Amino acid sequence: MIGTFDNFEINPIHSGDAWKVCDLMVANQDRFQRYFPKTLEQNLTPTLSQLFVEKKVKQFNSKDEFLFTLKHTETRDLAGLIYIKELDWNTKQGEFAYCIGYPFEGQGLTSKAVKILSDYAFNTLGLKTLQIIAFKNNIGSVKVATNNSFKWVKTIKQGFTPVGENPLDMELYELYNEK
Repeated sequence: MIGTFDNFEINPIHSGDAWKVCDLMVANQDRFQRYFPKTLEQNLTPTLSQLFVEKKVKQFNSKDEFLFTLKHTETRDLAGLIYIKELDWNTKQGEFAYCIGYPFEGQGLTSKAVKILSDYAFNTLGLKTLQIIAFKNNIGSVKVATNNSFKWVKTIKQGFTPVGENPLDMELYELYNEK
């Protein structure tokens, strides 16, 4: 376990998570299809989710990408997923990506999880810079960045293209390890 708060816990992804990941993705398909299309398409069936989770466990162990689950401690319901991805070990930089299910939105859970995982990234992984890239109209995602003292750096012109849409300008936020 990486951390706990408010009856929720953050853990590295593990092989037993496949069914819960599939359920989260399918139940929130319309919510995740715009910003999480790749994760969604890899988790539309239990078999696909098992392959996805196995791959993510390997990536975690090889330090290529870190995927964490956010679960309710008592019910074991999977509330969301948080990635630390796009790792550059030379510059010690990584990027957060996160998604949360409908029943858990608006409670500040992602902000609290990112706070704990920022400390983990700095103190355990040794990263120096963390990034969040968010669409300006995705208020929840922008709030996660600002609630955790990430500073706006710049607009990335046409930084992301949702499936079937025109490219979107994205906002880059960064947090630096001051230690």
